Amino acid sequence: MLTPSHVLERFPSLTDAEMIARLAHPDKPARVIIDTDAANEIDDQYALAWALLSPERLHLEGVTAVPYSFQHHREGIIKSVQIMQAGGPRNASDEEFMGGLRGWAERLIASGRRAEDINFVTPQEGAELSYLEIVRVFEKCGVPHVGMVYRGSPGYLTSLDEPIDSPSVQFIIERARAEPDEPLYICAMGAVTNIASAMLLAPDIIRNIVVVWTSGFPSATPHSNQPSLNLVQDVRASRLLYDCGVPLVYLPGYHIGAQLKLSLPEMERFVRGKGAIGDYLHHLYTHNPLHEMFAVTDQRETTWVIWDLIDIAWLFDPQMVPSYLCRSPQLDEDLKWQHPAGRHWMREAYDINRDAIFTDLYSRLANAPA
Repeated sequence: MLTPSHVLERFPSLTDAEMIARLAHPDKPARVIIDTDAANEIDDQYALAWALLSPERLHLEGVTAVPYSFQHHREGIIKSVQIMQAGGPRNASDEEFMGGLRGWAERLIASGRRAEDINFVTPQEGAELSYLEIVRVFEKCGVPHVGMVYRGSPGYLTSLDEPIDSPSVQFIIERARAEPDEPLYICAMGAVTNIASAMLLAPDIIRNIVVVWTSGFPSATPHSNQPSLNLVQDVRASRLLYDCGVPLVYLPGYHIGAQLKLSLPEMERFVRGKGAIGDYLHHLYTHNPLHEMFAVTDQRETTWVIWDLIDIAWLFDPQMVPSYLCRSPQLDEDLKWQHPAGRHWMREAYDINRDAIFTDLYSRLANAPA
């Protein structure tokens, strides 16, 4: 269902002038919280490392752990494998049902694996794994993590009237209110459950924060955002982000962030051997947990998207991620974009400078501690 009006009435309203001013790129190192599902795959770790190795470019106030889970794919992939084993789709309904699951089903069949045997972690397990992974990246970068990393929500919102409190949510609220004259930028690299819960518990903070989030398709496209993991895991929280009037810098994953592809030869040349964090990032690339889940076997011949670098890139240099002001869309029941009149402003990326981003990351890794 769409965001209920009684929920939206709780939030203060920024004028157009206030919103446009808040959506301008910060002209100095910003106060930042990184909100991340760091153990989900490997891109969050690259983004977090880039931030930790660039202390003069942002004031990192803390990192909050986000739940993640692919459990919503379980029934679909099991049925998709069954369809393929029965000879393939028999009608348009089968084709529509399988959608992006077909390649995954084919790879599972080719590898002799059963979809029923895939280990889908629960959101609660994902939140704890993310917390531990954040700590690990801090350690590999040689940065103390005590007082900087916070456990987040163990699950997703079941009602906008029941926000999920957690150490991460309380930290977001506290830091948002700490310096009202210095906006807090929250780099969201996963489901936005923590952020939505913080705003529901303390609606006033939307005057003090800017959410920088990567997910979904550009708002001008007709596509369903169902493929976006960040968006689809907690649809209530995602809708709230577009509806409540919080300043939002929206960085579409398809197909803006999707250009941030990295190959194994680049890993070998520019990342491996660049300190403890470089070796760890190389290990993640060659031991990607999603390769196992999605039965990817041609790892040396394929690239991998390091999606979440886009959040940090926009903060570091807006020329790396060109963007424009537009009216915030609305997510309908099919997770497609709608554009009703009277919506507030947001900022949206329309392009990305892939080479500049990776060149900058490599330069930071070159000076990483052993």
